[in-house]
Amino acid sequence: MSCETLTRRAERSRTTRETNVCVAIDLDGRGNAEIATGIGFLDHMLAQFARHGLFDLEVHCKGDLEIDGHHTVEDVAITLGEAIGEALGDKAGLVRYGHAYVPMDEALARAVVDLSGRPFVVYNVADTRDRVGDLETQLVEHFWHSLATAAKVTLHIDLLRGHNQHHITEAVFKACARAFAAATRVDPRVTGVPSTKGAL
Repeated sequence: MSCETLTRRAERSRTTRETNVCVAIDLDGRGNAEIATGIGFLDHMLAQFARHGLFDLEVHCKGDLEIDGHHTVEDVAITLGEAIGEALGDKAGLVRYGHAYVPMDEALARAVVDLSGRPFVVYNVADTRDRVGDLETQLVEHFWHSLATAAKVTLHIDLLRGHNQHHITEAVFKACARAFAAATRVDPRVTGVPSTKGAL
């Protein structure tokens, strides 16, 4: 992808002693995904985020997985959040707010997002298992905190019911995808930045 042709596309990278991450996103995509983080279940969740948000998304990461998945999950989330923030530009014409409820069998998740410019997260999701596949469950909350901080958004995520951890995590990612898709949508009726302050 190239971020030079369309203003709602962005590429970001992050290189540390722990990881090397490259992310590209097109907010006006078709849900295509090319994901390789070294953590299979995270790849699956990012592909769900792209598919259900209709974002074209590329994520590549080489991380120190011989230690654990923490650095990879954190740095992927930071880089993706930065790419989303860059792709949003000055936020003129955007809906700004978005919410979604997504069921996954017995699990029901709700996500609400505000492209506020103020990073804040409320994460109310129970963990019923220590991991799903090769992803530590506690890192899911850290993923969303890191992404929201880097993207400078307010994000509320609630699990309304559920007991299967795979279903819970997938419902959360899909709900966030649809909430972000709604919030980042351009509405021709919106003049300038969607705030009475005149800035976000």
